[in-house]
Amino acid sequence: MKKILALLMVLCMAVSLFACAEKFDPAKKSEGVMTYAEYDAAALDAEVVIEAYVQATQSWWDNKITAYLQDPDGAYFCYEMACSEEDAAKLTQGTKIKVTGFKAAWAGEVEIVDCSFEFVESEKWVAEATDVTALLGTDELIKHQNKFVTFKGLTVVGVEYKNGEPGDDVYVTVSKDGAEYSFCIEIYLTGADTDVYKAVGELQAGDTVDVDGFLYWYEGVNTHITNIVKK
Repeated sequence: MKKILALLMVLCMAVSLFACAEKFDPAKKSEGVMTYAEYDAAALDAEVVIEAYVQATQSWWDNKITAYLQDPDGAYFCYEMACSEEDAAKLTQGTKIKVTGFKAAWAGEVEIVDCSFEFVESEKWVAEATDVTALLGTDELIKHQNKFVTFKGLTVVGVEYKNGEPGDDVYVTVSKDGAEYSFCIEIYLTGADTDVYKAVGELQAGDTVDVDGFLYWYEGVNTHITNIVKK
């Protein structure tokens, strides 16, 4: 009996150790893949290889898809990745992929272009919104570029449709502490039939709002809004 109990204890310990060894680490990278710090330090036009988790995608078209990716250390904007329609349907939130492409910059937005990807077997991981309200108007804000972020207590200055009427991008001007910022409803990310698109259309100058979105950059902060709550 004692031998059986001892054997059971050994088995339990082995299972426990195995479970610990297999604990999910969302920051883990495959061999040959850059850390976020290495990617951040890479020169423009350099070839980059990264792994991260899909947080959202824009509409698929012409065998291409644009994706917002993030890992626990940073975020990436992958512009027009080569992608079949079948694979696009599999790029659900939290899915891990490996991307190979070239680091580029356009109007201040650092992105990965001419890129392709492959799926990486992994548990799913979804980033929580980072509150960057206090960083508005500072040089620190850009260090969070492409992350899923939140801003609290912004004042709506105005809402303008790209072509003068609903159906395309919407430009939302907000202010904080006397300074104004231009945010955006990106139609290919949050279409005209989404709740956030409709909510933005109902805003009035002077409304106070909390905003979630991806910290895109276009001649300055140009957050791609995914959720907006009127206070």
